[in-house]
This record gives sequence, C-alpha cells and structure tokens, in this order.
Amino acid sequence: MIDIQTALFLQNDLTRSLKQSGHVGFDSLPDQLVSKSVQNGFVFNIMCIGETGLGKSTLMDSLFNTNFESQPSPHTLPSVKLKAHTYELQESMVRLKLTICDTVGYGDQINKDDSFKAVVDYIDQQFEAFLQEELKIKRSLSTYHDSRTHICLYFICPTGHGLKSLDLVCMKMLDSKVNIIPIIAKADTISKTELAKFKAKINDELRVNGVQIYQFPTDDESVAEVNTTMNSHIPFAVVGSTDFVRVGNKTVRARQYPWGTVQVENEAHCDFVKLREMLIRTNMEDMREKTHTRHYELYRQKRLEEMGFTDVDSDNKPVSFQQTFEAKRSNHLAELQAKEDEVRQMFVVRVKEKEAELKESEKELHAKFDKLKKDHAEEKRKLEESRKKLEEEFVEFNRRKSQMTAHHTLTLGKSKKK
Repeated sequence: MIDIQTALFLQNDLTRSLKQSGHVGFDSLPDQLVSKSVQNGFVFNIMCIGETGLGKSTLMDSLFNTNFESQPSPHTLPSVKLKAHTYELQESMVRLKLTICDTVGYGDQINKDDSFKAVVDYIDQQFEAFLQEELKIKRSLSTYHDSRTHICLYFICPTGHGLKSLDLVCMKMLDSKVNIIPIIAKADTISKTELAKFKAKINDELRVNGVQIYQFPTDDESVAEVNTTMNSHIPFAVVGSTDFVRVGNKTVRARQYPWGTVQVENEAHCDFVKLREMLIRTNMEDMREKTHTRHYELYRQKRLEEMGFTDVDSDNKPVSFQQTFEAKRSNHLAELQAKEDEVRQMFVVRVKEKEAELKESEKELHAKFDKLKKDHAEEKRKLEESRKKLEEEFVEFNRRKSQMTAHHTLTLGKSKKK
C-alpha cells in the first residue's frame, strides 16, 4: 500500500502546465466568488477593550455612522463582564453581520490582576465553539455564525506617560489570539507635541515587552504603499462623537468646545479617518483571514495536540487522522480494560474484607451468645438453689410453728385442770 508521502510526491510529479486552444470560461470564477459572497453576506466581529469612559461606544457609532444604542456602564462592577451584541447592517446591497463585544468594568477594580482573564476566556470560547462545529460529523459551517473575534481595538488612556502595566499584560496575553490595534482614546485632550511623544513611547514599550500588534499587510501591491504608511501611524489617535456641528457650509461630526471645534473626520485633528480606512475599507478581509489562518490555527493545533492527535509519528513519518484515531481508540479501550480489571480486583478485595468482617462479627456474636447462655444457666442455678433453700426454710418454719402450737395447747390444758 502506498504511503501518504509517496502519494503526495506522485501527485506533484504528475502536475503539468497546459495551454488551451480557446476560451473556456473559468476566468469568471472571481466574479462568481464575489456574487456568492455578496449573496451570503459577511461577518465581522470587533472587540473593544479599555477602561470605562474612554469613548468605546461613541467611537463604534462614529465608525459605522449609526447609533448602536449602547447603555453607559457603571464604575462599580466587582469583575469584568463581556457583552456582545450582533447587528445587521447593509450598504449598497452588501450585508454585514457585525458583532461588537464590549469589556464592561475593565480596569475599574482595585485588584486588576485578573482583569484580562475574562477577555482571554471569551476569545478561547469562540475558538472552541468553531472547533467543535468543525469536528461534527454533520457540519453546517455555511450557516454557522462565526463568532471568532477578528480585531481587538485596545483603547489607551491619553495620559501622555506611556502604557499602564495592565495594558501591557493584557495585550501580551492576547497578541497570539487576536489581531490587536492600539488606539489612543480622546486624543483631543493632549497637544500635538505630547501626542507624538506619547505614540513613540507606546511603540517603544510594545517593542521592549515583545507585544505583537496587527500590521497592515504590504504583500498586495495595490495597498502596499498606503498600508506601509499607515503602519507608521499606529497607535491611531482618535476622537469620536455622536454630535453634528455646522462648520462653514457643511454639517460634520465633531466635538464642540469653548475654544473651538474638533472635527472627527478631519485628518488634521485626529486619526479617525485613517482608522476607518484601514479597519473597514481596506483590510477587513485580511483581518478575517488572519484570524482563521493564524490565530485560530494556533488554537486548533494546541487543542488537537492536547487531544493526542499528531501529524507525524516518532520516526517523523506522516500519520493519517484514521491511524491516530485507531491508536487513541486502542489506548482508550486498553485503559478501560485496565480500569475494569482494577475495579474488579478492588471489588474482590472489598468482598473478601467484608466477608472477614462478617465472620469476625459472627464469632463475636457466638461468643456473646455462649456467654449469655452460660450466665443464664448460672443465674438459673443460683435461683434454683435459692428456691430450694427457701422451701427448706419454709418447711422448717412450719415445723416450728406446729411445735409451738402443740406446746401452747398443752400448757393451756394443764392450766385448766388446776
């Protein structure tokens, strides 16, 4: 039987390039793919991580030019809770199922050691749900709602002093699980000079601590130049707003202050437009692809290895899934048999111990019975002796009574004669 490696070699060796003598029509495959994708719609999942009050919900409303009607979060929650909401959006016949996951209460606790744990658990749960769907015999991946997180927008507090330890720990825990884009929230609270220094300090701290953030791809010539430029702008300094202000002859999304107006979509004021271009208009599909081909594959590989599956054996030869399954099944049956033998042996030992205990108890009962029987016989003997003694005393008492009566009668007779 030909092994897998030989079969792959023969398959590659038999592949040849040919020329057609006329038009066939498979050059329409990209159009077919686009048509099918538009028909099925798209899924995109965003996670927003940041302290309460940094404007996460406002930025989401600004990015998608709608109102998600999110409720404000309190600062008094004892632990971090994740709330995911899914929305159906449509633009020019393209449907998008958008899920926004917010980290409610993140960074509000006095003890922030486990603040990132809920986030990590949530991401792993979505990976696990997709993996379980893949492993089913009857799969429905075409209709399955993919809830895996495609991008994590990490909101940084605009302190101007660098990242907090919680920021570094959380991003380090997540960089192998999700695409991370750090953004400076409420960037209109610090000056341009401070903002430039703040960005440089954040990038230095990320590099020193080995945090891998998402880099816009530069392998596609059509977007290589703009993505290279935008990579140098990370972290994006953004401002969000739900208010519209009239500036000149235009009504723009902006924040109104006594000293002036900050326009959200003015690139001279903030990086909101850059973020929207990179996140939605240019690299959304790459983020979806990276999530599946990199982050999910890492999780899948780890989980399958934990289950005992492998691609190669001890001799570094390819192993099929069937071989691994049969080996696991044999090992499992052997373990079950060993466990059954152990339980049976334990049962036999327990039965013998119980029999010994019952025999010992029976001996003790017989000994107690014999003792009680002996005590009863002794008590009966004593009672019999006491009865005989009492009878003898009674007979003696009656004899003496008779003598006394006779003596008394004789004495009375003599007295009458006189």
